[in-house]
Amino acid sequence: MGCGEKFAYVDILQNPEIRASLPTYANWPTFPQLWVNGELVGGSDIILEMFENGELQTLIKSAVGKAEA
Repeated sequence: MGCGEKFAYVDILQNPEIRASLPTYANWPTFPQLWVNGELVGGSDIILEMFENGELQTLIKSAVGKAEA
């Protein structure tokens, strides 16, 4: 799976402080989580569904376009 764009990630298993506080900040209890432009998109089930119907690719390309503008 991929959208063909560069991305950054945070390994929450190596950052216990982030792992402990992220569910409170995001109000989303499970991991992994996808964030785009500082907003939570969802967990793996939502991301997989978005990928399968093409919404994820559109979201990522839009975010890249905004970042490059």
